[in-house]
Amino acid sequence: MNERELQALVEQISLQSFGRPFKHRVKINRRMRTTGGRYHLDDHHLEINAHFLTPEHTEDLVGIIKHELCHYHLHLLGLGYRHRDQDFKQLLKKVGGSRYAPDIGLRKKQQLHYLYRCQNCQREYPRVRRLNVRRYVCGKCHGKLRLVKKWP
Repeated sequence: MNERELQALVEQISLQSFGRPFKHRVKINRRMRTTGGRYHLDDHHLEINAHFLTPEHTEDLVGIIKHELCHYHLHLLGLGYRHRDQDFKQLLKKVGGSRYAPDIGLRKKQQLHYLYRCQNCQREYPRVRRLNVRRYVCGKCHGKLRLVKKWP
C-alpha cells in the first residue's frame, strides 16, 4: 500500500466512522517500531507505521487509523484528545479503535550479558549491565553476589 491508497483509506474511515472529513495528509513512517501511528498537533498530519501496511495486518491497521483519527477530530473540536481524557476514551470505544498497537515482533530484545548468583541462597540475577558486587547484595538474604557467567 502506498501513501495515496493510505490517504484514501483514512478519508473513507473518517467519513464512515466519525461522519467528518479528514482534510490533512497521511504519511508512512518506516522507522516506527513500538507505535502503530502518530498524530501531529502542529500541522495535523498523521503518520502510520509502515509495518502494518501488509495484507495480514489490515484489521490492526484499521484500528490504528481509528485511534489516530480520534486524536485528530477531538483536537480540532477542542475536546480532550489525550489518552487519559474521557472524551478520547468514549470516542475510541464508540468507533471501535484499538487502544494499543499490537506487538508484531518489531521491538528489540535486550540481550543478557551477565549472570550473578547469591553465594548463600543461590538466587540468580540475569543482568544486561555489569554490577558492582562490592556494593550490591542479594535482595532476598543480603548475601554476597558472584559473577557466574559473562556473554560477549
